[in-house]
Amino acid sequence: MVLVLMGCGSAVFAGSVTGTVGAGVGTIGVALAFGLSVVAMAYTIGNISGCHINPAITLGVYLSGRMSGKEAVGYMIFQVIGAIIGSAILYALVSTGLHGGPTTTGANSFPEGTMLQAFIAEAVFTCIFVLVVLGATDPKRGAGNLAGLAIGLTLVLVHIVCIPITGTSVNPARSIGPALFEGGQALSQLWLFIVAPFVGAALSAGVWKLLAAQPKK
Repeated sequence: MVLVLMGCGSAVFAGSVTGTVGAGVGTIGVALAFGLSVVAMAYTIGNISGCHINPAITLGVYLSGRMSGKEAVGYMIFQVIGAIIGSAILYALVSTGLHGGPTTTGANSFPEGTMLQAFIAEAVFTCIFVLVVLGATDPKRGAGNLAGLAIGLTLVLVHIVCIPITGTSVNPARSIGPALFEGGQALSQLWLFIVAPFVGAALSAGVWKLLAAQPKK
């Protein structure tokens, strides 16, 4: 909920330099909003749930053998519910006032004829993002208390490159919530923002298993 409200909210209310509200934070500002949301929540609920807040991360953690299938499904369900709640708050804010962004909910989309580009971007950047999560949170080799900062800053980096391509999802829940309220093109393209991040997450789990494998004595 916080990730969608803050991240997508920054795009809706302050992302556009031509908007009627705010001076416009641009790509860097929106990227920071998403990354800082993760940092904030990592140090808030990380000790409770691990702060996945992303079905792609949950899939990567599950495929890495760190959680059960039942836990993974439960996480994903409530991640989507949280995203819908965050989108509902944004919809209420937009419906009762002004906003300066190109969409009313910060939904993901890609221009006609760029589906392959969008799929590659979402899969590759999700793979990189989830790989950092798996490495930073590894019980033996992880970053410890700095894991949340490393993960949040990586999300900033991913957004800086990917925002011009798709608006950056790398998170199926983050895409589902806004698309349900946006409708139209966002809803028809939603499949890509679910499938591609999961493909990237599965790839990252495989890569991490290779990186973390203990050498034979």
